Amino acid sequence: KVLDRCFRATELKIMTSLKKAFNRFSALHHAALNGNLELISLLLESQAAVDIRDQKGMRPLHYAAWQGKAEPMKMLLKSGSSVNGQSDEGQIPLHLSAQHGHYDVSEMLLQHQSNPCIVDNAGKTPLDLACEFGRVGVVQLLLSSNMCAALLEPKKGDTTDPNGTSPLHLAAKNGHIDIIRLLIQAGIDINRQTKAGTALHEAALCGKTEAVRLLLESGINATVRNTYSQTALDIVYQFTATQASKEIKQLLRDASAALQVRALKDYCNNYDLTSLNIKAGDVITVTHAHGGNS
Repeated sequence: KVLDRCFRATELKIMTSLKKAFNRFSALHHAALNGNLELISLLLESQAAVDIRDQKGMRPLHYAAWQGKAEPMKMLLKSGSSVNGQSDEGQIPLHLSAQHGHYDVSEMLLQHQSNPCIVDNAGKTPLDLACEFGRVGVVQLLLSSNMCAALLEPKKGDTTDPNGTSPLHLAAKNGHIDIIRLLIQAGIDINRQTKAGTALHEAALCGKTEAVRLLLESGINATVRNTYSQTALDIVYQFTATQASKEIKQLLRDASAALQVRALKDYCNNYDLTSLNIKAGDVITVTHAHGGNS
């Protein structure tokens, strides 16, 4: 009898939880998730709450964005659904469409004033997620938005924030070469640091050889140390032993042997035709430093 009561009590708790979850997952959520246009239209005409939240704080628009369904999106947006409404995890619909690479839906959300700078509870923007998951088309789309320019600049506190990251770090960590190129072309600070270091630290640790090569060719500083006083080369020696790490070690050793400096002002020697004409901002590679005054 005691066991029977326990089973019944447990069954009652489960049924209650399921009922609460089901009650909060409305018919409009189901319709948006499945792309049922006829049902969406019927529900909206019947004054269904367009921004009703389920047990995770997700609105029907979140599910349409997640599935990449353009027509349901249009209907929900036309009925006034909030493009910047956040779920319990802090995500707006654009987070979901960007992560899953839905170009048309992401574009539609941006056209309806979705804010690509909103961060979720993990501190990530839609651009971060698109870079992390290798969604090249969506990255191009987001970078073309004027609002995303601020995401390419260093954030205050990155060097002390244990969860600090950047689109470049995420792309490098996952070896998304095309996205790294797009970010560099867009003007991202290539030497931006978090507690873990630069994007080079991330690529080296994760064994992404081509990402390491591209970052070095693009002028990233290989001698930068993270908050644990480690260079990217230190990390490879300490934590990796894969075949890829051998090539990465050589790339980093070669890069560390060459000192790169950036000219602060223009220089031209009119009396020596063999001298180099240097403009402010030019990167100069010094392969051997001489002692003495210079």
